Amino acid sequence: MWFLVVLWASCLLVGTHAQGSASFRRTNAGSGRCQYTFTVDSPTEASCPSTGSSPEMEALKSRLGLLEALVARFVGGEAVSESSQGSGSQSGLQDAYNQVMGEKAQLQREKQRLDRQVQDLQQRMEELRQESERLKSRPCTQQPPPRVPQNDNSYRSGSGTALSHLVSRPGNTQGDRSSLRDPAWHYENPGYQELTAVVTEVSAPNLDGPADISGCGDLVWVQDPEMHRKADSIAGKYGVWMQDPEAKEPYGKEMVWRVDAVGSEVRQLFGYENMDQLSRGFPTKVLLLPESMESTGATMYKGSLYYQRRLSRTLLRYDLLSESIAARRDLPHAGFHGQFPYSWGGYTDIDLAIDENGLWAIYSTNKAKGAIVISQLDPDNLEVKGTWETKMRKTSVANAFMICGKMYTVASYTSPNTTVNYMYDTATSQGKTISVPFKNRYRYNSMIDYNPAQRKLHAWDNYHMVSYKVRLGKQE
Repeated sequence: MWFLVVLWASCLLVGTHAQGSASFRRTNAGSGRCQYTFTVDSPTEASCPSTGSSPEMEALKSRLGLLEALVARFVGGEAVSESSQGSGSQSGLQDAYNQVMGEKAQLQREKQRLDRQVQDLQQRMEELRQESERLKSRPCTQQPPPRVPQNDNSYRSGSGTALSHLVSRPGNTQGDRSSLRDPAWHYENPGYQELTAVVTEVSAPNLDGPADISGCGDLVWVQDPEMHRKADSIAGKYGVWMQDPEAKEPYGKEMVWRVDAVGSEVRQLFGYENMDQLSRGFPTKVLLLPESMESTGATMYKGSLYYQRRLSRTLLRYDLLSESIAARRDLPHAGFHGQFPYSWGGYTDIDLAIDENGLWAIYSTNKAKGAIVISQLDPDNLEVKGTWETKMRKTSVANAFMICGKMYTVASYTSPNTTVNYMYDTATSQGKTISVPFKNRYRYNSMIDYNPAQRKLHAWDNYHMVSYKVRLGKQE
C-alpha cells in the first residue's frame, strides 16, 4: 500500500516539474501545415521572481494539497487502526484476567465449603467413635428369660459333647421352700438391669505404699491392678473369679475358679490348676451347678462355692468334693433381683465375701431403706450369726468387700482414678468416710473380693481379671 502511494506521488511531482521547466505547443500555420513550438526557460528567466501565480502553479498546489490530505488520511487511518487493535488486545487481556480471577474466587469458595464438610465429617466421626465406646462399655440387654421353677432337678448332662470328659454331673438338690416374693416388693421385669450412679468422689493423695503390717488394721493402700486374663467373648463382660484361702482336697490353694456371669442361666464353674493356666485359658475342671447363679456375688471358702440362687434371696453352699448342694438358706428380708444392687446394676443385691473372720453377706432390706446391711454367716449351714446396719446407701457405691471384719466401699466402677470412700467396723459398729486411691484401669469394675491368704483383692474389670495388693495400717 505504501509503495503505491509513493509511486503515484513521484509521477505527479515529475509531471509537474517537467511542465514547469519546458513547454511544447502545436498550432495551425494556416497553410495546411502544423506548427510545433518548443519553449525552454532560460536560466535567467527561471530565476526571476514571478509576479503572480500561473495556472500550472495553482494546479500544482491543488495537487499537492490533495496529496497531503490523502497521505494524512491514510496515515491517520493506520494509526486509528493500530490504536483500535491495541485497545482490542488490552480489552481482551482484561476480560481474560477478570475471568481467571472470577474462577479463582469460585475455587476459593468451593475449597472453603469442602473444608467445612471435612470438619463436619470429622466431628461426626468423633461423635460416632464416642457413641461406639459408650455402647461397648454397656452390657448387652438380654431378653427376659423364662421363670425358673423353685426345684430345678430337670438338668441332665449331655452326652457326646466336646466337654463331656470334663463335666461333672450335679448331685440331687434338696427341697427349696424359699419364696420368690417379698411382701413389700414385687419385681416385674426379670431381664437385665443396670443403674447409673452419680458419685461425688473425694480427691486422695498418692501413697507410695506403706510398710506391710501382718496384723489387722485399717486399709491404707491399694496397689495398681495386675491383669491376669481377658475374657474371650461377651459372656465374660463381667463375672467372678476367686481362690479358696482355706482350700480342701482334692483342690489346693493354687486352684483358680471362674464364672462368666453374663447370661440367663449361669451354671458353668471353670477350674484352673494355677494362675498360669488361667492366663493361658486352659481349664482342668468344668462343673455344672445344679441351680443357676445370680450376678457376681459368689465366693469360695473351705472347699465350697457360696452363691445366690437366681431370682431369689436363697443362698447356696455347693460342695466341690461331692459336687452337690450341701446347704441352702434364705437371707432374711434381703432384696434381690434388682431391688438394692450396686451402682453398676447387674442384680448385685447380695454380695458374699470372706476375710480373716469368715463368711459375710453384704445386702440391703426394705426396713433399712436401701442402706447397706452386713451379716456374718455360718459357713456350714448359712445361718446368720450377727447383723449390722450402716448409713451408706448400697445403690450409691460401685462395690464393697470385707477385710478384718471391716467393710469397705468403692466410689465408682467406671472412673479410672476413684477411691475407697467408706469403712464400717463391725467390732465397734462405727462407720467413717475415708479416701484410699483405687484404679479402674478398664473402666467397668463389676466385682471386688478380698483373699485373706494372699492379702489381695480380686476384681473383674470389663472382661479383665485383675488383682490388687493391699496394705493395712497399725491396729489402733
